[in-house]
Amino acid sequence: MNNRLYGNLIFELSKEGRKAYSLPKNEFAKYSTKDIPASLRRAKDAEMPECDEMTVVRHYTNHSENNFGVNNGLYPLGSCTMKYNPVINEEVAMMPQFNNIHPSQPDCTCQGCLHVYYELQKQLAALTGLSEFTLNPFAGAHGELTGLMTIRAYHMSRGDNKRTKVIIPDSAHGTNPASAAVCGLEVVEVKSTKDGIVDVEDLKGLLDDSVAAMMMTNPNTLGLFEQQIPEITKLVHECGGLMYYDGANFNPLVGVARPGDMGFDVMHINIHKTFSTPHGGGGPGSGPVGVRAGLEQFLPNPRVRKDAEGKYHVDCDEHSLGFVSGWMGNFLVYLRCYVYILTLGKENVKMVGPLAVLNANYIKESLKDVYELPIDVLCKHEFVFDGLKDKSTGVTTMDVAKRLLDYGYHAPTIYFPLLFHESFMIEPTETESKDTIDGFIGVLRKIAEEAKTNPDIVKSAPHDTPIGRVDDVLAAMNPVVTYRQLIAENNQ
Repeated sequence: MNNRLYGNLIFELSKEGRKAYSLPKNEFAKYSTKDIPASLRRAKDAEMPECDEMTVVRHYTNHSENNFGVNNGLYPLGSCTMKYNPVINEEVAMMPQFNNIHPSQPDCTCQGCLHVYYELQKQLAALTGLSEFTLNPFAGAHGELTGLMTIRAYHMSRGDNKRTKVIIPDSAHGTNPASAAVCGLEVVEVKSTKDGIVDVEDLKGLLDDSVAAMMMTNPNTLGLFEQQIPEITKLVHECGGLMYYDGANFNPLVGVARPGDMGFDVMHINIHKTFSTPHGGGGPGSGPVGVRAGLEQFLPNPRVRKDAEGKYHVDCDEHSLGFVSGWMGNFLVYLRCYVYILTLGKENVKMVGPLAVLNANYIKESLKDVYELPIDVLCKHEFVFDGLKDKSTGVTTMDVAKRLLDYGYHAPTIYFPLLFHESFMIEPTETESKDTIDGFIGVLRKIAEEAKTNPDIVKSAPHDTPIGRVDDVLAAMNPVVTYRQLIAENNQ
């Protein structure tokens, strides 16, 4: 077995007595562990691997080379906006003046950080057409929950407690209904038309005085712009509800259109998508929430204020919905976002949305003769194929995705959204060059040809990755997550 590619578990490299560290003499040896309550003491020593430093370094370095990220190549993961993260963002975020602060420092000792926080709120408000933002939520779904809590606080402040329903399109991200349920609200689904946009006639039958809000993503999950937004917002507002904008797909609108101008009252932004900060592997993320004028007082505490003398202060509002996080969000993520916006400037930020739309439509038009395009209209940042056009090959979307790995590309999102049986969702973002996109198109065309001439090579892919075709169902139903479980299964 090629150790560089496949590697062993660090426990398998362990040799008793080997060490990769040298610790000073234990000054606390005179104290007995018996002084620690039995409930807090281990019955036996922790089972840790014993390796020398070189083994540890080589082991994790080799494994790191099996990771794929946007710095390795094209990452066309639909609905995720995996754009390049400029190095200057990271350089500023690593400055000790920023990353060595403490959240409990007096305001007077961290004025620069509070300045970033305050100014970023203003920048986001300007880009979205809203009045004020909070940067406290830690993730997109956390932002959704915070936004819905803001809406609920608004209705309760008016004594309108019967508004407990949230209308959500059937094409929405799964976090929408989940966030509404966590907030204690009832989810009501509105159907899509055959063209993939909200069915306004179906919506009309759902509106009454129990509706708290309607959640929408625009462009929607199919990458289509909801052209009837003005009518939808008018209908929801007339019945007393508020409009919530899921900012997961805000990237193609940056510099072109603003949710606040469309009639949305509350929204969250996925900073780690639209504003180019790293994400993947569970974080770090962030989901700042913005509101229209008149809802600012309901945003969560704490908040950053600027006084008449230009000094920044952190305080709390008595009308706030309360606290949604331990402090004020992922500050270094927001610092990266702030640098990204300043680097682009007012003029160049206007190019983000149009270039994202151009790249997506270029790929769509270049491949729709060999991949099934269920809705053939102008898309925005992403689009969805319904598998290969030639269904007789028996090659599935999963097969195509696996085969892409052999050619060095990360696969797009597959089998989502659920509106199509063989969904294949592509989002190239605005940061990819035509050369890169042409290479991606060429490989997808080659795979379509392989599906006709040599389908077995596609169906058995991948062939050139550290791990070959796995049983996805078995891996999900019976994951091997510990070293001892692996040993036990190998001994069976």
